[in-house]
Amino acid sequence: MKKILLGLGAFLLLLVVAAALVPVLFKDKIKAAVDEQIANSLNAKVQYDADRIDVTLLSSFPDLGVRLGELRVIGIDSFSRDTLAYIPQFAVDLNLMSVIRGEKMQINEVTLTRPRIHVVVLKSGRANWDIAKADTAAATPADTASKFQLGIKQWRVEDGQLTYDDRSIPFQMELAGLDHTGSGDFAQDVFDMQSKTTAKQFSVAYAGAEYLSDKQLDADVTMAMDLANMAFTFKENTVKLNDFVTHFDGSIKMPADAMDFDIKFNAPETDFKALLSLLPGMYTPQFKDVTTTGKMQFDGYYKGRMDTVQMPGYGLNLKVMNATFKYPQLPREAKNINVDVSVIDPDGKTENLKVDLRKLHVDLGSDPIDAVAKINGLAPMQVDGNVKAKINLAEAMKVYPVAGLTLRGLLDVDATAKGTYSEKQMPVVHAKLNLTDGYVKSKDFPAPIENLTVVSNIANATGRTEDTDVKIENFRMTLDGEPISGRVYAKGVDQPVFDASLNGTIDLTKMTKIFPLEGTTLAGRIAGTFAAAGRMADIEAGQYQKVKASGAVKVNDLTYKSKELPQGMTIKTANGAFNNEKITISGMQGTLGRSDFRADGVVSNYMGYALSKTHSPLLGTLTVASNRFDVNEWMVDPASGASTAPATGKPAEANGVVQVPADLNLTLNATAGQVLYDNLDLRNAKGQVVVKDRTVKLNDVAFSTLGGAFTMTGTYDARDLSKPGFDMALGIKDLAFKQAFSAFNTIQKLAPAAKYLDGNFSTNLNLAGTLGQDMMPVMSSLRGKALVEVLKATVSQLPALQKLSSLTNLASLKEMTLKDQKIGLDVSNGNVLVKPFEIKVPGDDVKMNFGGMSSLVGEMDFVSALDVPTGKVGQALTSKLTSLTGVSNLKAAERVTMNVKFGGTVTDPKVSLSGGSVKGAAKDLAKSLVDAKVNEGKAKLAEKRKQAEDSVRNMATRKADELRVKAEAEAKKRLTDEAKKRLQDSTSRKAADAVKNATKDKLKGLFNK
Repeated sequence: MKKILLGLGAFLLLLVVAAALVPVLFKDKIKAAVDEQIANSLNAKVQYDADRIDVTLLSSFPDLGVRLGELRVIGIDSFSRDTLAYIPQFAVDLNLMSVIRGEKMQINEVTLTRPRIHVVVLKSGRANWDIAKADTAAATPADTASKFQLGIKQWRVEDGQLTYDDRSIPFQMELAGLDHTGSGDFAQDVFDMQSKTTAKQFSVAYAGAEYLSDKQLDADVTMAMDLANMAFTFKENTVKLNDFVTHFDGSIKMPADAMDFDIKFNAPETDFKALLSLLPGMYTPQFKDVTTTGKMQFDGYYKGRMDTVQMPGYGLNLKVMNATFKYPQLPREAKNINVDVSVIDPDGKTENLKVDLRKLHVDLGSDPIDAVAKINGLAPMQVDGNVKAKINLAEAMKVYPVAGLTLRGLLDVDATAKGTYSEKQMPVVHAKLNLTDGYVKSKDFPAPIENLTVVSNIANATGRTEDTDVKIENFRMTLDGEPISGRVYAKGVDQPVFDASLNGTIDLTKMTKIFPLEGTTLAGRIAGTFAAAGRMADIEAGQYQKVKASGAVKVNDLTYKSKELPQGMTIKTANGAFNNEKITISGMQGTLGRSDFRADGVVSNYMGYALSKTHSPLLGTLTVASNRFDVNEWMVDPASGASTAPATGKPAEANGVVQVPADLNLTLNATAGQVLYDNLDLRNAKGQVVVKDRTVKLNDVAFSTLGGAFTMTGTYDARDLSKPGFDMALGIKDLAFKQAFSAFNTIQKLAPAAKYLDGNFSTNLNLAGTLGQDMMPVMSSLRGKALVEVLKATVSQLPALQKLSSLTNLASLKEMTLKDQKIGLDVSNGNVLVKPFEIKVPGDDVKMNFGGMSSLVGEMDFVSALDVPTGKVGQALTSKLTSLTGVSNLKAAERVTMNVKFGGTVTDPKVSLSGGSVKGAAKDLAKSLVDAKVNEGKAKLAEKRKQAEDSVRNMATRKADELRVKAEAEAKKRLTDEAKKRLQDSTSRKAADAVKNATKDKLKGLFNK
């Protein structure tokens, strides 16, 4: 017995050890398989936390469990800023033996936990989910095909969110709180796929109109799958929206490059209450207590082919007969509810759509609502309908409650429309909407809207758009005791003639509580008067003198924050007076993010900026002052557009591109006590800033920082955020070398020897190039010139001089002083050309001429000519110079010129003696030597520039060739498509079957993957 227990214990121990070791053994294999499948299958950027790959047997035995954390799928090209899917936890249970064999990996279950999936289809039809690489299996010989395959049996989504935004239709759908399970053996050709889906919120919108809003979805569907023939048939299914249940019958087939639908749907429940549950605000916990009478009928179909040129036809019918509903806690009921409507589009073409609302009648208590309408087509649309309603809103609240809302007032609506609606036509319209003695109070409002009166009319007697009259003859209301009144008259649609006025005080905090602005915080008070009359055509033409506008406004304690301006803006106080041409601003004080500002000035073209369809720019000249302005806060990530600065605390170093609005043309005469940019603290800044066409021009800007004085004129070009450019003329006076080296990356790259200089310099620098995403210059793009003036500076511990001193035995070269020295620099392609200059070293009576070139990575190619007394030259060096010069008796000469070559880098220099001479003037020989090296450097830089220009030209030529080939291919494809369409009926059945079978095989392979 003891041996049996010991054996059993040993066996269990072996299982535990195996369960612990197997994940370790297969973790690398799983990661490699994941990476391989991503690379081979997807045209997308896939990110996941490699440290959070978890492979286990213990929790999934006998399957092998694989867990991925923080999985993101991000599109490319047009969708490079879109996240298609974010999945915090992605789990797969794999058949262990299939992993070991490696020929076919069998997935038993996939689980997505809290996924956020955002599907987008652009107006062009491009979809961000179309990331699968082209299937090359048909062109791959069987013996070279990948042995790695996938099969899947069951999948699960927990607490997901799915957004579908198809801008080509346009159609939007959103599911939140999504739970979904599905099962089916996709390794088989024929099987049943079962799925169950629930969503706490289900919304559908089409062409800007929301048809379903926050409904509860419960769908239980079984579909027969025939992958060999790409045919899918509905079997048992129930789809429930709130209490409204529908059933589906029919099939979906997928022949080559198309989908064929033949689906019918109907509502088996005929109780009116089921339909009532879909109305906004009805489906509350108290809905079960609502009493109803009446019946309904609902059915429809979706039938036909969907491909790149056609859509299926569809139709639906809805009837409600003599229905009523009543809430038990309310005194009145809705009665005599009758609806008869049909929607038919037999071939999916919008011009053939027919909507026939034969009847809509309901009595809210004793107040009737009636409507009929016929619509033929969408663009253009033939419409013939009318709606009439006279409603006492207080009585209506006794029929149909809205939690937390109180309404009063008399609403009178009477509208008829008959004729064609299009871009150039309007139906003949007569419509009025009047509200008297209105009152609105919501639990979400800080104060009620009282004395609300609206008298409005819309009329068009001819059907021409220019004859459309819109009149709001009287609009007034009181919000928390503050009256607002106004009127509007407009004639025409495209370029209306208008006459409008508005008077009163608006409390923005209260107003945005009533009319929320998504993603925007707005507060403060605006008081003023406004009147304008004129023609929109004159505004768009810039003829503001023909427009009559006047008014004055006073702003107090305004705050504004939005997705576009996350830093926020406040205006403590401001006064504005305006006419048809300009706005005069005075006494404006506020903040932009963490920066304060004061402003006065004139802004013009405000009408064109606000109203013109051509996005006419805002013009103006302002005097702006700030005590402290933080530029770092306005750095943005070029892909997301989000600010890269922290919300609180000390600003981080610049880490993003400064964007410039496209629709501003402003001149700012600015002063600032302090400006923070990257790691610089600029003081007493002043100058002119011109913002225009996504560029910023700086004129006569002056400031001080790091103990030096700066002047600047230049341009920052942000038209391409991927590679913004700059061009500047910079003057610097009395700046310390060491501080410049510590503060400026550009100095570290272009003048690395500045680290070893102690003293001040002045310079006039002209520099241009592009900036990286960190707003630092791209060194390889730099070009410019500079003249550096060194008043006095000590050079110490410079490795090149240390080695030169050792080579020449001249101790005075270890450290030297530059005084009243002028050094010319040329910058090109990230290289610095140092023009010849002379240094006098008094300790050993040495004169040094120096010049050459250094590269972006710090490599040196300099030469120096040292004019040295022969008595200072040591014996060892004398022998070498004798060999180099051919002069046997150097001592007979008074001075000797030594040619020295500097290579390597600043921190690891290579110093060598390359020649010498005792003939002629040493200074002239030295200068000619250095000039030769400088000219050599210039030639190299010229060659590099030529190569860069040739590369750009070659790239442009290649791009032009690519565009030409693409255009020819598209033209050929259009001709081919047209030919296919003409010959479609006469195409041989055999060829069609071949294409069909090939497409089925590809789609089948896609399903298996």
